[in-house]
Amino acid sequence: MALPIDPATIDPDDIGEKQVVLELDHEEAIERVRAVCTDVGFGIPVEFSPSELLNEKVDADRDPYYVLGACNPAIANRALEETMQIGGLFPCNIVIWEEEPGRQRVYHLSIMRVAQLLGIAPENDAWDGILAKTGELTAETFERLEADDAAVSDA
Repeated sequence: MALPIDPATIDPDDIGEKQVVLELDHEEAIERVRAVCTDVGFGIPVEFSPSELLNEKVDADRDPYYVLGACNPAIANRALEETMQIGGLFPCNIVIWEEEPGRQRVYHLSIMRVAQLLGIAPENDAWDGILAKTGELTAETFERLEADDAAVSDA
């Protein structure tokens, strides 16, 4: 199967990639990210620890890794009005993994941008509005995290 894009040529901005490193314990970083997401307008309807699951089920010995499934219901509803396939990518995930004890990387990419690159989402004014709004919320989330005293500049 060939992708309609060459992954090697993707600019991180084209997929809305954002990341920041926080010098916090893993659980503290999860709480901080959850609080910031909520403050800017994302709910967190889904969250789970793949590392805990894999460590338990297949004895993976994975370092802490956590997924916060962020969602703004009004934007999700607008996105579904444009394309039902976008639900296959819901929710917008923010991932937190431990690089080393006391150092957590927070990572996100825009499912709305990825959907458009893959041809799932339309190229129209309505989708441009969705991209703009989700981009604003995500930018604010990461700006707040980067301004945090725990943020490290090497993200």
